[in-house]
Amino acid sequence: MKQLLYFSILVFLLPACGTKKVVTENTNSQNDLAYIQTFHNALRYKLKGQTTNAIQAFDSCLVIRPTDDAAAFGLSQCYLQIDNKTKATQYTEMASKLDPNNIWYTQELGYMYYNQGKFVESEKCFAKMVKAQPANVDWLFAHADLLKRLNRQTEAINSLDKMEDQLGVLPDLSIQKFELYLSLKQDEKAIAEIEKARTVFPDELSLIGTLVDYYFSKREVSKAQNMLVELVKNDPSNVRANIALGDLFYRQLNKPEAYKYFIAGFQGTGVDIDTKMSIVLEMYEKQPVVDKELIELADLIIANYPTDAKGYSVKGDLLLKNNEKEAGLAAYKSALTFEQNKFPIWNQVLMLEYELLKFDDLYKDARACSALFPTISSVQLLYTIACVQLDHFQEAIDAADMGKELVVNDPAMESEFFAQKGDALFGLKKNKEGIESYEKAVSIDPTNLLTKNNYAMRLALSNTDLIKAEKLIDEVLMSSPKVASFIDTKGIILFKKGNFKGALEQFVIADELDKENKNYTEHLGDAFFKLGDISKALEYWKKALSLGSKNKLLTKKIQSKSYVDPEY
Repeated sequence: MKQLLYFSILVFLLPACGTKKVVTENTNSQNDLAYIQTFHNALRYKLKGQTTNAIQAFDSCLVIRPTDDAAAFGLSQCYLQIDNKTKATQYTEMASKLDPNNIWYTQELGYMYYNQGKFVESEKCFAKMVKAQPANVDWLFAHADLLKRLNRQTEAINSLDKMEDQLGVLPDLSIQKFELYLSLKQDEKAIAEIEKARTVFPDELSLIGTLVDYYFSKREVSKAQNMLVELVKNDPSNVRANIALGDLFYRQLNKPEAYKYFIAGFQGTGVDIDTKMSIVLEMYEKQPVVDKELIELADLIIANYPTDAKGYSVKGDLLLKNNEKEAGLAAYKSALTFEQNKFPIWNQVLMLEYELLKFDDLYKDARACSALFPTISSVQLLYTIACVQLDHFQEAIDAADMGKELVVNDPAMESEFFAQKGDALFGLKKNKEGIESYEKAVSIDPTNLLTKNNYAMRLALSNTDLIKAEKLIDEVLMSSPKVASFIDTKGIILFKKGNFKGALEQFVIADELDKENKNYTEHLGDAFFKLGDISKALEYWKKALSLGSKNKLLTKKIQSKSYVDPEY
C-alpha cells in the first residue's frame, strides 16, 4: 500500500472555502471587513512561512467567526507545519464538524488518524469518503487496508473487489484477496482468486510463487514441486525457484537433479551470499567426502562475490574435508586478501602451513598474524616454531619468551614454548641453557612424548649427554613403540654411540613404517656406510635425494662416496 501522508491543500482550499462564505454574506459590516482582512493576512503569513503570525491571525478569525471551518482548517495546517500533531488533529476535527459535507476535511482527518494508529476512527472517515466517491481507487485501497487491520476481512475483500471493478484483475490485488481468504480459512476461494488472476497473467511469477508457498505450508510437496518447475520454465533465471527445487531434489536423494538446479540458482544474484553459504555448509556437514559439485557451488559464490572472503573461506573448508590441503590453503589465503581481521581464517592458514612444512610462509604469516592478534598464544607458538625451523634462533628465543607470558592455565603450551626455546639455544650452541629450557619443558608437561623425543635428539646431535638421551627415548618408546620418528631418534643415538648395527636395525624399522621419508632413507645409507657396505650406502643416499632431500651434505656424500658428519 502506498504511504499515507497528510495533504497540504491550504493554498487551494482556503480561498475556496473562506471567500465563498464571505461573498454570500453581508460584507458591508465592520466585522465582515475585519474578518476578510484578517483571513487574507493569515494566508499571506502562512505562504511566507511566518507560521506563528499565521496562527495568531487564524485565531483572530475564529474570534470574529467561531463557526468558520476555513479558519479552523487553516490552523490545523499551521500546526502541522510546526509538527504539533495534537493541535493539528484538534482543528481538523473542528473543521470537519463545522462542515461535515467537505470531503477534503474528512480525507485529511482520515489520514491523520491513520498515521496516529487510530484505525477505528480512520476507517469511519474512509467509509464516508468511498461512499461519496466510490470510484476513487486510492481511497478504496486505503479503506481495504484499514478493514484488514481491524480484522474485518470480508469487508476488506469487498473493497478490493470494488477496486478490481475499476482497474480490472491485477496480481497484487489478487494476492491480497488470497491472503484475506486464507485468514478466513476459505482456502478454496483463496486459490480460486490466484487461478483467476493466472488466466489473465499466466506467466506472472508472483502468482506462481504465492501458490508454491501455499503448497509448502500445507506440506503438499508434489504440488509445490510442480509449481516450482513451472516457475523455472517461465523464468529460468529465477534464483529462488532454482534453489528451492535444488533443495527439494537433494532431500529426495536425487543429487544429479539437485545440483543442476543449485548450479542454475547459484549463477544468479537474487539470493544473498549468506543464504548460499548456509546451503553449502548444510550439505558440507552431511557429506563425509565432499562432492565435486559442492565445490563448484563454492566457486560460483566466489564468481558472484569475488571480493568477499566468505566464498574463499567456505571453499577452503570443503577442500580441507577432502584432505586437499594445498588447494585448501590457497583458498584460505585468498580469503585473507579480502578479510584480514578474521582469526579463524588466519588459524587455518597457519596450521596448514605448519602441517605442510611451509616454514618460510609460516614465518611470514605468523609474524603478520601476531601483529594483528598479539595476545593469542597459539599464533606466537607457531611463529616461534617457524623461527626455529629457519635457524632464526635468537628471534625464536625472543618469541618464546614473549609467548609463554601469554599462556593462561595451559601447561602443554607453556611446555612447548620452553621446548622451542631449548631448540633455539641448542642451535646457538648454548647447550647448557638449552638443557635447562628443555628440563623446564619436561617438568611442566612430563607426558609430552614429542618434547622428550626432541630433547633426546638435541642431546644426541650435540654429543652432550648420550646416556640421558637414550634414557629419554626409551621412555618415549615404552609408550609409543611404533612411531617412526621416535624409532629414528633411537637409531641416531645408537649411531652417535658407535653402535652402527643397532642403529641400522632402528633405521630399517623406521623406513618400513614410512618408506617415503627422505631422512630415514638417508640415515639407512649412513649406517650401511659405517658397516662397510658402500654400494648399499650409495643406493639409499641416492634414493633419499630422489625423495626430495635438499641436504647439501647428502650430495657431498654421494659425490665423495663417503660419510660426512653433519655440522652442528
